[in-house]
This record gives sequence, C-alpha cells and structure tokens, in this order.
Amino acid sequence: MKLDRIDLKILLELQKNGRITNVELADLVNLSPSPCLMRVKKLQSEGYITNYCAQIDVSKLGQTLTVFTEVTLKNHRQIDFARFLATVDKIDGLLECHLVSGGYDYLLKFVTAGIVEYEAIMERLVDLDVGIDKYFSYVVLKSPIVRTHLPLDTMFENFVQPQ
Repeated sequence: MKLDRIDLKILLELQKNGRITNVELADLVNLSPSPCLMRVKKLQSEGYITNYCAQIDVSKLGQTLTVFTEVTLKNHRQIDFARFLATVDKIDGLLECHLVSGGYDYLLKFVTAGIVEYEAIMERLVDLDVGIDKYFSYVVLKSPIVRTHLPLDTMFENFVQPQ
C-alpha cells in the first residue's frame, strides 16, 4: 500500500490522540467521515497502525526508577542473540530493547520500582548465563523532554504519493 499525504495526516493525528472521534479526525484531514474511517481501517489492516494505548503518568502512582543499560554479549552467533532476546523479553520492567551498532550490542530501557528491583533483574540475568559479557547502567535523573509522537509529515513527505 502506497501512502498519500492524507494517510500521513491521519497517522500523525492518531499518534497525537488515539481517542479522537472519526468525525473530528475527518475534519482535521479534510475528508468526510466515511472515507476517513475506510482509510483508518485500511491503515490498521496493512499494519501501519499497530495499537492504541493510554499513556500513564507513573509518577502519580509512586516512585519509579528508569535505567538505560548497555549490554555486550560474549559471543555474536545468531543463537546467542536469540537466547538473550528470549530471556529479556520475559522481564516485565523492560520497556525497550534495541540492537545497536557501536561499542556494545543492546541498549535496554528499564522502568522499575527502584534500584533494588533493577539490581535483582540484572543479577538474575547474569546468573541465568544468557551470554552477557558486560553491562553498564545509566540511571535517569530527570527526563526534561519525552515525546510520544514522531513528526511524520516532515520525516516522510518525500516518500508519499501526491494526492
């Protein structure tokens, strides 16, 4: 499916507010409601829209700790990467896992109840012997900028079909 500028506008608006009504969305992208809904359903069926969720301010629930962790594996065979991923995928406090280039293999993002919980997670990972050679932890002190949506209109303006 090739996207056009209207599809991109729909995605941009849904990123900002997944609870927007179809009528409001249609108005923002200059379509009537029926064609707008058809486009949204098509974007969902084609996998461009994968989920709708609520963003929670966890600080209102209690104290949390965010930690970015660089992980280097001992070996770099496919089986080593698969074993590591299968293990970390089961960790509830793990929000993100990125295979990266550079001086280490993975960048992980954890959000836990505190340092004790994070330490327990890392000790378990080391004890499970899932191939970790070394890891470095970076505790987040403050997050002055956290964005929840991408500027799709400017990032992909050259990749969409004209209307």
